[in-house]
Amino acid sequence: MATFISVQSKKASEVDLAKPLCKFIQQTYPAGDAQAEHCRAAEELNKLRKSAVGRPLDKHESSLETLMRYYDQLCSIEPKFPFSENQICVTFTWKDAFDKGSLFGGSVKLALASLGYEKTCVLFNCGSLASQIASEQNLDNDEGLKTAAKHYQFASGAFQHIKDTVLSALNREPTVDISPDTVGTLSLIMLAQAQEVFFLKATRDKMKDAIIAKLANQAADYYGDAFKQCQYKDTLPKYFYFQEVFPVLAAKHCIMQANAEYHQSILAKQQKKFGEEIGRLQHASDLVKTVASRYDEYINVKDLSDKINRALTAAKKDNDFIYHDRVPDLKDLDPIGKASLVKSTSVVVPISQKFTDLFEKMVPLAVQQSLSLYNQRKADLVNRSIAQMREATNLANGVLASLNLPAAIEDVSGDSVPQSILQKSKSVVEQGGIQTIDQLIKDLPELLQRNREILDESLRLLGEEEATDNDLRTKFKERWQRTPSSELYKPLRAEGANFSNILDKAIQADGHVKERYQTHRDTISLLCKPEPELNAAIPSANPAKTMQGSEVVSVLRSLLASLDEVKKEREQLENDLKSVNFDMTSKFLTALAQDGAINEEAISVTELDRIYGSLTHKVQETLKKQDELLKDIQNAHQEFSKMKQSNSESNLREEVLKNLAVANDNFVELVANLKEGTKFYNELTEILLKFQNKCSDIVFARKTERDELLKDLQQSIAREPSAPSVPSQPAYQTAAAGGSKPAASTTPTPAPRTMVSSKPQPPARPPPPVISTANILSPPVSTATGATASPVGSSVASTGPSQAQGPPYPTYPGYPGSIARIGSHLSAAAPANACLSPCGLFPLLSLFHLVVASRSNGISPFPRQTLFLLVTFVVALSTAPD
Repeated sequence: MATFISVQSKKASEVDLAKPLCKFIQQTYPAGDAQAEHCRAAEELNKLRKSAVGRPLDKHESSLETLMRYYDQLCSIEPKFPFSENQICVTFTWKDAFDKGSLFGGSVKLALASLGYEKTCVLFNCGSLASQIASEQNLDNDEGLKTAAKHYQFASGAFQHIKDTVLSALNREPTVDISPDTVGTLSLIMLAQAQEVFFLKATRDKMKDAIIAKLANQAADYYGDAFKQCQYKDTLPKYFYFQEVFPVLAAKHCIMQANAEYHQSILAKQQKKFGEEIGRLQHASDLVKTVASRYDEYINVKDLSDKINRALTAAKKDNDFIYHDRVPDLKDLDPIGKASLVKSTSVVVPISQKFTDLFEKMVPLAVQQSLSLYNQRKADLVNRSIAQMREATNLANGVLASLNLPAAIEDVSGDSVPQSILQKSKSVVEQGGIQTIDQLIKDLPELLQRNREILDESLRLLGEEEATDNDLRTKFKERWQRTPSSELYKPLRAEGANFSNILDKAIQADGHVKERYQTHRDTISLLCKPEPELNAAIPSANPAKTMQGSEVVSVLRSLLASLDEVKKEREQLENDLKSVNFDMTSKFLTALAQDGAINEEAISVTELDRIYGSLTHKVQETLKKQDELLKDIQNAHQEFSKMKQSNSESNLREEVLKNLAVANDNFVELVANLKEGTKFYNELTEILLKFQNKCSDIVFARKTERDELLKDLQQSIAREPSAPSVPSQPAYQTAAAGGSKPAASTTPTPAPRTMVSSKPQPPARPPPPVISTANILSPPVSTATGATASPVGSSVASTGPSQAQGPPYPTYPGYPGSIARIGSHLSAAAPANACLSPCGLFPLLSLFHLVVASRSNGISPFPRQTLFLLVTFVVALSTAPD
């Protein structure tokens, strides 16, 4: 009776996990020990997959442990690696566990670039292997019973988990084996078998019959539910119906009900309800008979049947002679209670007791995303503060240059280069002067062109693959069931458009820099000249000597010194802002562990205010202080200007000095802009190369998926019938094939002999024999041994007649086939007896055909016996030796 159902495992195609994971790690994490450790973990994960799904597994708990460890690893890496079609694109291919294929192709399989699909298939194999291990247990001891019950409940939970999650884990229709209907039915079957194991243990431990009856009744209920699922679900695999599953479920449902009735009858006997005892035993006997008659080849119930029949015979005997209790109808019996001792084991990760996270030190993807957003907020804050300080510094330099400060208060002699101008000239020369700017401007177009080519090549790859996908979708229409490339590539297209927009803006910025450079090139070139040439280029003047010790000049010098201190303070603040580094990983991990999610914005804003609050406050103070200093400098300069003598030479000299100061500021800013542009293009090249790799990877994965899908489509098309059904065979072909009816001809079918016409018609005259001239004129060809006869039935169309040919004789439709065949054979064999031809055998043959023709029309004067004697004579004569 102990026949249990086990589930077949799915088979997977080989996949290399190490390569794409290592590539992502190298692109995402900085080089070092951590990166190398993560790559080693990826190699270990790939080895674990080969051990878990790359080979057939023994029906042993160690194999199940390997499968569960791999499933746990998949769950652990899911939040840490972005498995998707446009990021880490790995295609997993699994075959349908219940499909055996056909003569024209392999079994059904599905390939998806989805880690959820891989998890679902691995969990299915965990459940199937657990069912196989449970079915191999020895149920004659407690250890085997406990192990079987544990694994059946685990298998039930695994299949139930798949039922609840498979549709959300996949982005397309699953194969039949992992469809919700199938795994839901498998979960019920496993739960029913676990309940049956508890029933067997209770029976073995000789527990109370009331408890055993309830356990058996609950098992019957589980089996009945599973049986109904198989009966009413058209979506279940054919394996359920054509293998042992369906009949075993039906048989087990009856057997468990019979056991429940049997043990309940014992309880009725103890309660002296002898009529109820007999009624329940009769019902149990009927159930067992049903199993024996319908499902005997699957389950042997002889022992149970003998036990029930013995109890029924004894109960009837006692009741007939002693108790005389009325036997109630089955519908009047009280229902047997139910007691469930099993439940589906919930899938709680980790499901393996020996699980060790290979990527324990790698933060989850949610934390990575939060860190990325935090770093973006941090960069925005720092860049905004630095930009404010640099803008304020440029404003201060512009104001001082417009006032010719500090050169105006240093130019007291009127015939030498001011010290501030000499310092600026020296700084420009040390940085390479005009040649530096020329080289930087020359390099920009090459860097730009390189980035443009990388971006164009990436978009070209996407475009070619998308065009191929569209062509195949147009060709196969609804058969082409995969995500359209146009939809899949939307994020990549948007990213490419963003890069293109960035390049366009960079080109505009480069144009502005070049225009500005052309505007100030001559002045910067003058600033690069040696001191004598620079002094000669500056007009001389003779300012008032009394201004050298003026109080206004002292005030201006003091204000300019304060402004220089503000600038130096800003440089230090900029370094402080750039050097601050705080790891937010622990904060985000704590939030994820406590809340199950990360409120990145709230956490980041709070921490950024705590870390950078004092620095940003100092930045605002420097801005405010500069505004006050510039106002004071402008007021003091107005008084200074009033004190100066107004003449054209001094004004011209002051204008040149202003231009030189402005040229220095422009040189510094142009070099900074060009270097930033060069750095930008170089960094953008790395980003675009990663984008190109991403496009190349997804195109390669799509090509692999396309080839696999095309192969499946070809096999499915080859298996399809050419037409819905074979057309029925025409009546004339059926008659010709059967040989019972003659082929249609222009000659009317003769009437039966019993039909007598009112006016007898003369018999149909056969057509005269047609003898070709060649046959008449060609004499028989003889050899030394005599004439050589043609074989019977040989073809007339031979290479030149080698002997005399007999005349053809007509056939007689409607006459029995045997007589007609004899006539044809005699006609073919006639030339073999040359001694009888043409005056011996031919007249007999003519007479034979005449008789046959007359009998075909039903008016032959010869009786049937005479005809057969004539046939016999002709045959004997035709076969006689010479």
